[in-house]
Amino acid sequence: MKPIWFSLDISLDQLNENGRKTMGEWVGMEFTEIGPDYLRAMMPVDHRTIQPYGLLHGGASAALAETVGSVASALIIDPEKQICVGQEINANHLRGVREGYVHAIAKPLHIGSGSHVWDIRITDDQHKLVCVSRLTVAVLAKREKKAE
Repeated sequence: MKPIWFSLDISLDQLNENGRKTMGEWVGMEFTEIGPDYLRAMMPVDHRTIQPYGLLHGGASAALAETVGSVASALIIDPEKQICVGQEINANHLRGVREGYVHAIAKPLHIGSGSHVWDIRITDDQHKLVCVSRLTVAVLAKREKKAE
């Protein structure tokens, strides 16, 4: 399979470094695998990502889904000419998780010139499906910076 990425010169270390000082770092997200047409990341289920019942917070799942899908879109575009921004996300929470890690995999449903649509599946450490999400990302032309 031919890779979908704009550049094949990207590493997990670079992706994780780019996430420093972001919400992803704050909640412990880490990119774990780049495949030819998918991107994987994981996040701990701990005091930063649970709700009062001790279960993984649905917002944390949505944040993981949006992060892995948005970064995947950023790897497809030409960063000199384009930017990509989240436009819509939905998430169906299927199973509670109290400990361990959750693992997200983003695969494209649509890669167009103006938008990308991602299917993101989140599973627990036992590979049980926790959340399914769909993320739509708008691909925009990069604006030139105005002289001050």
